[in-house]
Parts: sequence; structure tokens; C-alpha cells
Amino acid sequence: MDLNKKILDQLVELMQRDGLDRLRVRVGDLDVDLRMTLPKARDAGSAAASAPSAAPAPSPAGVPDAATPRAEAPPNVKKVLAPLVGVFYRSPAPNAAPFVNVGDTVSEGQVLCILEAMKLMNEIVSEVDGKIVKICANDADLAQLHQELFWIET
Repeated sequence: MDLNKKILDQLVELMQRDGLDRLRVRVGDLDVDLRMTLPKARDAGSAAASAPSAAPAPSPAGVPDAATPRAEAPPNVKKVLAPLVGVFYRSPAPNAAPFVNVGDTVSEGQVLCILEAMKLMNEIVSEVDGKIVKICANDADLAQLHQELFWIET
């Protein structure tokens, strides 16, 4: 398949029409991975999305992307990892205060954030008592499986 501007425009139109933030098409040896940056606001209809960009195919499963190296945490820091793929929200509603901020003390079982997957809101809770020392994801960004979300100093 020869990728030309007409086909690319049709794929972009499909993404915009259906509200997709990612579309991957594989035909034979051609692998096209289009990603669209959505507005930071939770209401995607309030602003136009930026144009998608073609990206190389993702790395094989289990191999971390070289562009996003993981920082080493001190031994007294527990990393909170995303248990699923979903949109990361720091607060329960668009205009509400975040569940936690850097410097906040948290207790085991306390809600840290929400990951939205398939229209389900999944609360991510702390497994330890401690202090939030780093928030690793941006509000309304798509979090990948096992992506670092928070660092909690115990």
C-alpha cells in the first residue's frame, strides 16, 4: 500500500469524526501509527485537537521505550504504577481540587487519582502511608500500563 496525502487525510478525518486519540493501521509491511494530542480540558469538544503525527510502531511488549527512561527512586520511595491503560485524572471532576499534590501526606487506601478506561472511572489508591514526592503524569494524559504515576516517600 502506498501512503499518500489523500489516504492520510481520510485517516485524520476518521480520527476527528470518531474522537480517537490514536489509530494504528497495518497493511502488509506498512505500519502507520497516528496519534492526536487532545486538549488538556476534560471536555474534548471545547477545543479543536491538534493535527495527528505519524509515529513509528511501538516497541515490542515488555521493552521500555528508549525515549522515556525511568528514573531511579531512592530506597524509601514507593512507585505507584498504572494497573491499566487509561486517561489519568488528578481530580474527581474538571473544576474540583486534585486528590493529592506534591508534599501531601497520604494514608493507605486513600484515592490518589482516577484512570478512565472504556468510560469506567477506576480509582487508584495508595498502598502505603507516606508523602507524595513526585507526580509523574499530567492531568488528562493517556497513562500506559505500568507507567509511573506517583512517588510516595515512606
